[in-house]
Amino acid sequence: MCCSHRCFLLFVFFLASHSSVTSRILPEISLTTSAILDVSDSICKTKDAPSFQLNKQEEQSHSPSSSSSSFSLQLHSRASVRGNEHSDYKSLTLARLDRDSARVKSLTARLDLAVSNITKSDLKPVITTTMYTTDQQEFEAPLISGTTQGSGEYFTRVGIGKPAREVYMVLDTGSDVNWLQCAPCADCYHQIEPIFEPSSSSSYSTLSCDTPQCKALEVSECRNATCLYQVSYGDGSYTVGDLATETLTIGSASVDNVAVGCGHSNQGLFVGAAGLLGLGGGLLALPSQLNTTSFSYCLVDRDSDSVSTVEFGSGISPDAVVAPLLRNHRLDTFYYVGLTGISVGGEMLQIPRSSFEVDESGGGGIIIDSGTAVTRLQTGVYDSLRDAFVKGTTDLEKADGVAMFDTCYDLAAKTTIEVPTVAFHFPGGNMLALPAKNYMIPVDSVGTFCLAFAPTASSLAIIGNVQQQGTRVGFDLANSLIGFSTNKC
Repeated sequence: MCCSHRCFLLFVFFLASHSSVTSRILPEISLTTSAILDVSDSICKTKDAPSFQLNKQEEQSHSPSSSSSSFSLQLHSRASVRGNEHSDYKSLTLARLDRDSARVKSLTARLDLAVSNITKSDLKPVITTTMYTTDQQEFEAPLISGTTQGSGEYFTRVGIGKPAREVYMVLDTGSDVNWLQCAPCADCYHQIEPIFEPSSSSSYSTLSCDTPQCKALEVSECRNATCLYQVSYGDGSYTVGDLATETLTIGSASVDNVAVGCGHSNQGLFVGAAGLLGLGGGLLALPSQLNTTSFSYCLVDRDSDSVSTVEFGSGISPDAVVAPLLRNHRLDTFYYVGLTGISVGGEMLQIPRSSFEVDESGGGGIIIDSGTAVTRLQTGVYDSLRDAFVKGTTDLEKADGVAMFDTCYDLAAKTTIEVPTVAFHFPGGNMLALPAKNYMIPVDSVGTFCLAFAPTASSLAIIGNVQQQGTRVGFDLANSLIGFSTNKC
């Protein structure tokens, strides 16, 4: 691989810069004003990205984490599971950004509905539908046109049913309902493994309409005393089917009676995976059903085949940068962060703290999300960040913007560069300074790099997974805290 010959130089650089890296994440140490970006290494990874494949041994088994957590799952990047479907890194980047725009549209639309106090019955999609029959029951499913592009950036492998059958599932902090594609399948997308057959599992049981799980759904119907679910996403994607309980095998442990949607008609998002595990804050999400008071994940580099973990029952690391975990009374799915400010190059941006706060109507605030790639900031906040960053990079050659990125540079002639540090600030003087590679990212293999933040017209801001890469994010649900631990994957 093209990056391997640089390991010794990177090790020397690490030794030389370790103290400054440590100072960036500890609030009692003065804030560093700049960060080093290894341009050559980043470009190398763009050339390696098309070549790696998921290790088959990993694909067939997942060992429990060495941590003391109750449950642990391996976490894979999208590319390591599905392989690279693009001829060059530029087209891969553009596809990622297209998926990301659809994802953000879905999240903001969901919040807008909640803020507008739209009732659950009103959430049914106002689009053309078709009727189909499965097992003598009628289901109503939305129709979408065109090809599906697939979302879901991080996947895990779990066992479904008894006997357990392992499948890939998308992990998503922005969703509550767990679901997978089920036979008989009226309309299903392509997935890696065979579609789950409920009749082959002795632990599968449909739920009736009067159960708490059915009542917790945003959209449901009752057919022949069976609870039917429907989840629709902002880009027109959906899943429809029976709500049931099933056994999940997580690492070496089996968990009975987990509510899952058994989708007989599914389209749009999550192409390649069998379905989705929701890590949101709602009653049907996996953390709630596992009755865990904490969980954490670490998102590996999207351009690598490394493996990390999502762990349930694991506390926040003692050396973590801690922030308040806030909730929205209008929508319990999202995890809001108590952010007080952002600094660039050691200087706090002059933006009101209210820019990051949830208002009385439920609008505004900033969430942390595993499925969104690029951090979105309200337009005024983004403009302040971008202008401060541009002011600190006058020595770098500018390049044309790419898709949603309006601040790009031609670094083809560079080996390493120094850029202003971007840091998030939390109550109590806590601060998380981002590594340069988490906000100056390559968009092709010839040296074009862009500032990986974007503006949003929505009142909702989102901390995306590009900015989270390489950091273990812990959710202490019992004490309403979020912890960020760098280099703890």
